[in-house]
Amino acid sequence: MTNHSPFIHILNSWPESRIRDLIAGATDADVTRALGRDLLHPEDLAALLSPAAAGRLEEMARLAHRITRRQFGRTIGLYVPIYLSNVCASDCTYCSYAFHSGREGERRTLTPEEIRTECRTLAAHGFQNVLLLTGDHPQAAPVDYLAQAVAIAREYFPSVSVEIYALKEEGYRRLVDAGLEGVTLYMETYHRETYDKVHLKGRKKDYLNRLGAIEAAGKAGVRRLSIGALLGLYDWHVDGFWAALHARYLQKECWQSAVAISFPRLFNVPARHTIRHPLSDKELVQLMLALRLFLPEAGFNLSTRERPDLRDRLIPLGVTMMSAGSSTRPGGYARYGGETLEQFATEDLRSPEEVAEAIRKAGYDPVWKDFDRAFVE
Repeated sequence: MTNHSPFIHILNSWPESRIRDLIAGATDADVTRALGRDLLHPEDLAALLSPAAAGRLEEMARLAHRITRRQFGRTIGLYVPIYLSNVCASDCTYCSYAFHSGREGERRTLTPEEIRTECRTLAAHGFQNVLLLTGDHPQAAPVDYLAQAVAIAREYFPSVSVEIYALKEEGYRRLVDAGLEGVTLYMETYHRETYDKVHLKGRKKDYLNRLGAIEAAGKAGVRRLSIGALLGLYDWHVDGFWAALHARYLQKECWQSAVAISFPRLFNVPARHTIRHPLSDKELVQLMLALRLFLPEAGFNLSTRERPDLRDRLIPLGVTMMSAGSSTRPGGYARYGGETLEQFATEDLRSPEEVAEAIRKAGYDPVWKDFDRAFVE
């Protein structure tokens, strides 16, 4: 049975043509009006994503900085991913884990003892917030395996999240019972035609199931929900607009969960995939600023996909969480066995300690742990 979310009706009420007309028709006065509102309407978001706003990024940045400081203070949370498995049954053209990606490397699923070794290695760096990831393969990493992995990780980290294939509500509830706190699930692209073209086969090809899964996680009691579009698959103006609507919808419907949004940008894709909608650094900045003003209470995640210098400059513009010292291959920290296949090459290769120091230099406090274990228990 497919996950179903009423958000599809909101999405359908904002077709691409409507969004593009608003963006193309936005004036400087529309941008001024948007910057003066406490609560922005979708029409205001379109204005801030428009060419009319591109020349006012410094003004937007100052406002975004004030809003973020008011909501989140001077802290930047640090997290680290642990890839449990790179075995995948879906065929996504942009991903190295896909069977037909042409990328070489060992495919494996970590054993419970290997998971423990990875956790022990990362805990020694001071991390208290970990993200467990797998390919899209329920047979290689079934729910019982994932629950065991969450339970092991909870022995080392107060906060454990997952970025896995879409589950039903009962599956997420099983993981919550094992100690899960967060779920990250990218829609990849909200544009249905593009979604169908880049997801060639497998469970992930079911657009509606993917769209509704994050809401199912919220209903199952997951405390932190993170979404995002994979920037470069489709026009960032349109996908960014839809992602922002999705985040606001989740804030209302899953009001007991904290909602965050990520900005993963496509780099280092397999040869068979062409990045047809690349966005520049300046366009990424405009997107982040527009969404910060539209979503003042949402967390903003920034991964090691981006260059170190850019990550450092983005810190004051709304970022609340950053990954550090990341590996995108199973066993990438303890380095046992052969060289396993990585999902993508990271751009920021700095150690966790170096990232923490960069955060301090920007005038913020790196936070390894922002709540007590007793709170989540």
